Amino acid sequence: MALLQISEPGLSTAPHEHRLAAGIDLGTTNSLIASVVSGAASVLSDTQNRRLFPSVVRFLEDGGTETGHAALSSQHHDAPNTIASAKRLMGRTLNDLNGLATSLPYQLIDAPGMVKIRTIAGDKSPVEIAAEILTTLKNRAEASLGGPLTGVVITVPAYFDDAQRQATRDAARLAGLQVLRLLNEPTAAAIAYGLDQAIQGTYAIYDLGGGTFDISILRLSQGVFEVLSTHGDAALGGDDFDRRIADWISQQCPSANLSISDRQQLLHHAKNAKEYLSDTDIAPIAFELSDGTNIRLQLDRATFWRISNELLNRTLKSTRQALRDAKLTNQDIDGVVLVGGATRMPHIREAVATFFGRPPLTNLDPDAVVALGAAIQANVLAGNRGDHDWLLLDVNPLSLGIETMGGLVEKIIPRNSSLPIAMAQEFTTFRDGQTAMSIHILQGERELVSDCRSLARFTLHGIPAMNAGAARIRVTLQIDTDGLLSVSARELTSGIESAITVKPSYGLDDAQIARMLTEAQNKAGDDMRMRMLRETQVDARRLLDATEAALAQDGKTLLNPAELNAIRQCMHHLVDVIETEGVNQIEALRQASETLNQATQEFAARRMNHAIQHALTGKSLEHLAL
Repeated sequence: MALLQISEPGLSTAPHEHRLAAGIDLGTTNSLIASVVSGAASVLSDTQNRRLFPSVVRFLEDGGTETGHAALSSQHHDAPNTIASAKRLMGRTLNDLNGLATSLPYQLIDAPGMVKIRTIAGDKSPVEIAAEILTTLKNRAEASLGGPLTGVVITVPAYFDDAQRQATRDAARLAGLQVLRLLNEPTAAAIAYGLDQAIQGTYAIYDLGGGTFDISILRLSQGVFEVLSTHGDAALGGDDFDRRIADWISQQCPSANLSISDRQQLLHHAKNAKEYLSDTDIAPIAFELSDGTNIRLQLDRATFWRISNELLNRTLKSTRQALRDAKLTNQDIDGVVLVGGATRMPHIREAVATFFGRPPLTNLDPDAVVALGAAIQANVLAGNRGDHDWLLLDVNPLSLGIETMGGLVEKIIPRNSSLPIAMAQEFTTFRDGQTAMSIHILQGERELVSDCRSLARFTLHGIPAMNAGAARIRVTLQIDTDGLLSVSARELTSGIESAITVKPSYGLDDAQIARMLTEAQNKAGDDMRMRMLRETQVDARRLLDATEAALAQDGKTLLNPAELNAIRQCMHHLVDVIETEGVNQIEALRQASETLNQATQEFAARRMNHAIQHALTGKSLEHLAL
């Protein structure tokens, strides 16, 4: 029997109609997009059959951008304008980042609510960077699926707070995507395992990605996915293991004077060494610094484990807390699911197996499992009926409350409460005749306001003048399935009410988002022209390659020197046009390509005749008839 069939309002499908929806794993290091095709969830690849999309954006002087693999290749020579790991900056202030800012190759600018990154194209918000990544993934999906997406489910770390979740939604809005739901990454992994593997029982989802760590305890039973608890660290991931190796390399050559590009090289080779040690016991490290210093080192597994042991212990500390919150022990866990590319590190797998007393599940690709689960959820929310009907009970990762006298926090919704949820609590006035009350909403587990994160403030006006303590003000906090919050306050005697949808202020208001959307629309023509130019350049290069190959094979035998020279001149002209920038470059490329085509027509005919003659040589009519 179906427990629940969920669909967004107005998105219920007609019989036999399939709406195109996708799940997006917006990762720190890599991102993926997946969709349910022919009843099965699968990750969508690019034109070169690559599934992983590097979460990297490079800003160019002319205002353009490069994303993914193209941007990643520019990290060494243009580090200040090539932004990686922007997910760690989403919804974060400079104070939130602690020491992370000093280790980044690009310059962070302190701004109200959320940092910005200084680039050659101006100061950019992490929201804008995420939007560039999401736009590319959207284009990949629509090209692969053959039509526009109805909506998407985007995954976020379970420990993302309200500001980070809202920043993710705004990035999707900039990319022109309708977000059906924000889904916690461990929960997405459980969906993929629960539906594809028919798993039942209580499971730990250990999710160590490029920049974040989450641990969730879930109970899967008869189509119900109930999150019992979640914990984690939004500033811990595979990137930190890379930095430990980079620091170790630096310590081996203390006299080296490292430039910005050297530090990028260091991180690049550290990452390669980390991945190398997943398959071998010793990783060679060899490269040259900008000052000519040659680095020649070997890193063994034992050393790597020693220098990164503190990071591993931080993940186990969160795991113990999640078990305590769920009122369980490691013996109560039926299985452990590994999620995230960083879980490929052997000492991570060994430590998790030792902690839980059983080998972890690795049936599904840890890089892809989150995107697959998000795709399954997106398919359901878009209104497509599949083979599975199920109910998802997620939880909020952090407690929510309001400020009371003395700078204290009164928690109204405790962490690990099932979503969606609405809870209320009554408060009263502090002074005689008080006619207004300021409501300050906070998120966190500490008792003092100064130790928690401020989300929003609003004021309830019009309270009847009464003696202190006589008024009854009910404050209601409501969290939707995305983990986003709305708050209302009502004076029960008079019925006076005020409400707010909590949208954290991090430097992008609605006007700014509207402006960026307008800019994106205005640039649509430029983007199309750039796409046409790139396609024309590719065609021209293919023509050059084919002509060069033909000349190498038959040019000397089928062409006289004058004819050969004429073709060579046309080829040189086409190369010059490819390398020359200008507003009419597309038309110039087409004309130069056509000139080369005309110049080689006679050559092509001779090659055809030569091939036929060669095939017929020595053959009789009787033989050909057979």
